[in-house]
Amino acid sequence: MSAPCESPEGLDPATAQPALRRQFGLREAVTITVGTVIGVGLFTTGGNIVGLMGPAVIVATLVAMLVSIYPALLYAEMGAALPYAGGTYQYAGLGLGRPLGMLAGWNFIISLVAVTGGEALAFAYYFKTIFLAFGVELPLPDVALACLALLLFIVTNVAGVKMTGRLQNGFMFFFWGVAAIWFITMIPNVSLPTFVTTPTFLGSMDAFGFIAAVAMIWWCFAGFETCCGMGEEIRYPSINIPRALKLAPFIIFAVNGAFQWFLVGITPIDAIPALADAAAPYADAMISAGILGFPLALLALGVAFGGDFSTLNASIAVPPRYLFTMARDGAMPKIFAKVHPRFRTPYVAIIALGALSILLVATSTLDFIASLSLFADLFYYIIGIAAALGLRRRMPDLARPFRVPGVAVGVPVSIVIYAVMMSQLGTEPLVVGALWCALGLVVFYICQARYGKPAPVSVAEALPGADELPDAAEAASMDREYRIWKIVVAAACAVVALLYIVPMLIG
Repeated sequence: MSAPCESPEGLDPATAQPALRRQFGLREAVTITVGTVIGVGLFTTGGNIVGLMGPAVIVATLVAMLVSIYPALLYAEMGAALPYAGGTYQYAGLGLGRPLGMLAGWNFIISLVAVTGGEALAFAYYFKTIFLAFGVELPLPDVALACLALLLFIVTNVAGVKMTGRLQNGFMFFFWGVAAIWFITMIPNVSLPTFVTTPTFLGSMDAFGFIAAVAMIWWCFAGFETCCGMGEEIRYPSINIPRALKLAPFIIFAVNGAFQWFLVGITPIDAIPALADAAAPYADAMISAGILGFPLALLALGVAFGGDFSTLNASIAVPPRYLFTMARDGAMPKIFAKVHPRFRTPYVAIIALGALSILLVATSTLDFIASLSLFADLFYYIIGIAAALGLRRRMPDLARPFRVPGVAVGVPVSIVIYAVMMSQLGTEPLVVGALWCALGLVVFYICQARYGKPAPVSVAEALPGADELPDAAEAASMDREYRIWKIVVAAACAVVALLYIVPMLIG
C-alpha cells in the first residue's frame, strides 16, 4: 500500500502520486484530535447520561477514559511508525489485509459524516439560543443555518491545511476561554448537596445498563486518534503523534468531567431525569433553573463558535484524507485522489463528503445515519486495535519510535471490551452496519478489478522525509511545549477529580 509524502512539486518522487504538506505541529495535532471529539457528543449524549446517572456519571466517564488510553497508545505506536494520511485504513491494510483496511476507512468515513451533520444542526440550535437568551427568536430554519456552516468549512478546508490548523487552534482556545468564564459565572448556581444525595432513579440501573451508559459516554471519546488520519501533514510525526495521543484521553476526560459537574450542580434535582431525553441538556438545564440572559448566551456562544465549529472544522478535514488515500490506492474511485494544484488539499474528497453531509441535513435523513455511526465507530476501533498486533507480526522489523508494552495481551482485551460495548447498541445499528460493510466491500472489489492491486511499496519509499528530526533548538522548544501541555492537563484532571470528591468530604 502506498502512502507518499510531500515533495516540492506535490508528488512523491518514488511513486509519482499526489502528496500532502507537513505543516501541523503538536498544538494542531492536539486541537484537531480533541476538537473532533469535544462537540455534539459532550453536549448531547454526555448530558443525557447525566439524566440516567446523576453525579455518578463521573464513574462512567472515568471508565470510558480508561478503555480509551491503551488503544490511544496503540495508535501512537502505529502513527509514529507509519505517518500516513488515512490512519487506520493504512494500518489495517498493512497489518490485516486490504479488505479489512478498506472496511476500517469505510466505517470511519460514515461515522464522521454523521457527526458532521449532527454538529451542524447543533450549531444552528445554539446559534439561535444566543439570541433566545435575550428573548429574540431568529426566523431562520435550523437546516439553512446548518447547511451554511457546512459550506463555510468546505471552502476553508479546500483552501489549505495551514488555514485548517489556524482555525482549529482558534476555535479550541476560544471554546476553552469561554468555558472558563461560563464555569465562573455558574459557580453561585451550583448546589453541592446534589452530589451527595443519590437520586431515587439510580437504583434501577443494573450492570448491563452501566455498560450501555459507558458505551454512550465513550462516544464522547471516539476520535481520540484523529491526528493519525492526517499523519502526512504532521511535522516530526515520530514525536508529535505519540505526544498528542498520550494527552488526548485525559483532555477529553477533564472537559467532559467539568461540564458534567456543572450540569449536575445547576439542574434542580427533580429535573435531572428529564435530561436523559433532552435534545440540548445544558440549555434545558439552565432554563429549568431559571438561568437566562448573559450566562445562557455565553454557553451558547462557546458551544456554537467553539465546540461546534472546532468539531465541524476537524470532521470535514479528516475523513477526506481517508477517502483520498483509499482512492490513491485504488480501493475507491480514483477521482477522490485528486489534489488541488495550488492548495495541496484533497479537494474532490473534501467537496464530496461535505456535499454528502449537506444532503443528509437538508433531506432530514441524519437520524438513520446517526444510528449507523454508533456501529461504525466501534467496529472501526476494533479493526484498528487488531491492526496493531497484525503489524507486529507482519512487519516485525518496522522502525517503531514509540512502542507499546503488552500488545499480546492488551490487544485482545481491548477488542473484547469494545465488542462488549458494541453488543449494547441494539439490533438496528448492527443490521444497518453489516449492510454498510457489505456495500463497501462491493465498491472495493469493483475498484480493485478496475485499477488492480497497488504495487508493493517499502516503508522507506513510501515515507520520504517522515523520519526527519528537529535540530537541538527546535527539539528543546518542542519539549518545553509538551511539558506545559502535560502540566496543564494533569492539573485539569486533578481539579475535576476534586470537584466530585470535595462535596462528599464536606457533605
